[in-house]
Amino acid sequence: MTTTDDASAAHPRFAEALHGLGLGDLAAKARRFPEATRTATEAAAAIGCELSQICKSLIFAADGVPVLVLMDGASRVDLERVREELGARKVTRAKADVVRETTGYAIGGVPPFGHRNPTRVLADRSLLAHEVVWAAAGTPHAVFPIAPEDLVATAGATLVDVREPSA
Repeated sequence: MTTTDDASAAHPRFAEALHGLGLGDLAAKARRFPEATRTATEAAAAIGCELSQICKSLIFAADGVPVLVLMDGASRVDLERVREELGARKVTRAKADVVRETTGYAIGGVPPFGHRNPTRVLADRSLLAHEVVWAAAGTPHAVFPIAPEDLVATAGATLVDVREPSA
């Protein structure tokens, strides 16, 4: 499996956002894969890491307002827990056009921060179980590594427990 390790691996707008946040070193650590890393399973296979080390960036609509949920790749988001956390009446998965309009990126490549429009961000505590997690770098073929604590801080996320209970 071939990868590219350079700043050109990240989406240019995301690389620019990283530099603007003083995190240009993360852009340099981005890796591009010829195979898609659109799903957590694809990303974990390409990187060679545990599925739970993948950070999914998922956009939901809470009473029609976009909210970003950061979740480990091995877990699913419990919409009822998100609803309770936000005090919303209804939470649904956002449609693809809302995701692109809100973040500036397509589903499968949404990074955890550096979006077109600021949104409320919830990060599931399960991400803190690892020293490093991997998140999308703005395209379905690129990811970057980041310490979970840095991810939460940079995303301006609130730490919550919103994953579905294990069966």
